[in-house]
Amino acid sequence: MRKFLLLCLFGLLASCELFMSKEEKTKKMVNEELLAIDWNDVDQYPLFEDCDETAAKQAQRECFQGVMSGYFSEALDDLQFQVDTDINDTMYVDFVVDEHGFISVVNVQENANILNKISDFNTKVSERLNDLTTVAPALKRGIPVSLRFRLPVVLNTQQ
Repeated sequence: MRKFLLLCLFGLLASCELFMSKEEKTKKMVNEELLAIDWNDVDQYPLFEDCDETAAKQAQRECFQGVMSGYFSEALDDLQFQVDTDINDTMYVDFVVDEHGFISVVNVQENANILNKISDFNTKVSERLNDLTTVAPALKRGIPVSLRFRLPVVLNTQQ
């Protein structure tokens, strides 16, 4: 008799989900799915025309970074500044590739050492790096999303 009562009690507890409404079940499934998503990663990185969209994610990332570095190098290549003392420093430029594929500078890191020697450096770098080109945006679950990147800019005036 005890076994029967325990079995019935267990059956009632296990079947509580049978009494959930479809809406509650749907909410529960959606919440579980949202918790399973890694929101800090994308399914596909932004792609330039030269990059293969069928390549592995790591290869897409490397292609994007390589082509982007090339664009940045070209844009900054002919900038010239005169300084009294040598500079050997690194600064960082944060940029966003938005959900439409437009690339824009978000922030140029303040570096007191560089700004003391070249006061308008941040402004000139921002002007050169904005509106470089457009790309196919990053995708998360098939939906275009914005993606933020950080690019190091190495300044070395030593010869």
